[in-house]
Amino acid sequence: MSFKNKQIVITGGNSGIGQATAKLLVEQGAKVLITGRNQATLDQTVKEIGDNILALQADTAQISDADKLAEYVKTHLGQLDGLFINAGIGQFAPLEAVTEDHFDSQFNTNVKGAFFTLQKLAPLLKDGSSIVLNASVVHHKGFATASVYAATKAALRSFARTLGAELLPRGIRVNVVSPGPIATPIIDRMGLSEAEKEGFVSSIIASNPMKRQGTPDEVAQTVSFYLSSASSYITGTELLVDGGFGEF
Repeated sequence: MSFKNKQIVITGGNSGIGQATAKLLVEQGAKVLITGRNQATLDQTVKEIGDNILALQADTAQISDADKLAEYVKTHLGQLDGLFINAGIGQFAPLEAVTEDHFDSQFNTNVKGAFFTLQKLAPLLKDGSSIVLNASVVHHKGFATASVYAATKAALRSFARTLGAELLPRGIRVNVVSPGPIATPIIDRMGLSEAEKEGFVSSIIASNPMKRQGTPDEVAQTVSFYLSSASSYITGTELLVDGGFGEF
């Protein structure tokens, strides 16, 4: 893929899939702006990648930060060739343990934040550009304790269809990448003990047809495809990067 002279925004680009995608796109010639809540990991990512990368501290769950991001893009980049809405959180709880905060925190970041980030940046996207939403394989199956998280990811899949249709007159494509079990730092933010994390990962690997976790780089390659001209006749679709987890 060639992204020479292309400008891309990646939300949640300071770790995991977002970070791997930022690194890959810069290697392919793009200038990338990443966002994230943690200034230290943003700074570290910029240091590791080097040239052609910018970083802005922003919380996707805050609409005011989406406005801040749009103003930053106007000032430092002008127009965009692509947008990867990747920022998200995952929390798991059985029905009886779900609280209002558990529900709101995930919908505020994964759904409201994604929607309004797209809304604020859409006017800055060039006609013919590409948007990729990061969902998850969890909305394809029924996973106990994942009711709220899975619902947020199903919403993103719906956005690809509805907003893809709405933006089609401008030639802007909207697609979804849905990772399966990927080795990222998100597991460290799930509130699990070390023993619980080990058990969780072991169970996922055992139930995965490929008997392993995927890597952020493998997802990044799919995102790169969706953002590039190689997918110019594709919109409203979803690609599962899950080792067959959602199919077999």
